[in-house]
Amino acid sequence: MPRSRINGNFIDKTFSIVANILLGIIPTTSGEKKAFTYYRDEKDPYDRSFILYNIGLIHTSNGEHTKALEYYFRALERNPPFLPQAFNNMAVICHYVRLSLL
Repeated sequence: MPRSRINGNFIDKTFSIVANILLGIIPTTSGEKKAFTYYRDEKDPYDRSFILYNIGLIHTSNGEHTKALEYYFRALERNPPFLPQAFNNMAVICHYVRLSLL
């Protein structure tokens, strides 16, 4: 299994554990708990691709270009036709890195 897949699963599992603990502590209605359950169980690659794209944006803004490219690639694996902005951001990063090497 690729390392990026292992890290992604670790992050998902960690988030689920922390969220379950918070749901037990924070007073919430049964409707809110039900909504979170649907959110957590969502496996739609379309939705997941936008989450990965947003993580890429965060890494880009923090100057972590290698990590950003990894997340953009992962987002595009799940949803290539609807994320042209990921291609654009990857091109900008490659252009920036190339200019900084000169």
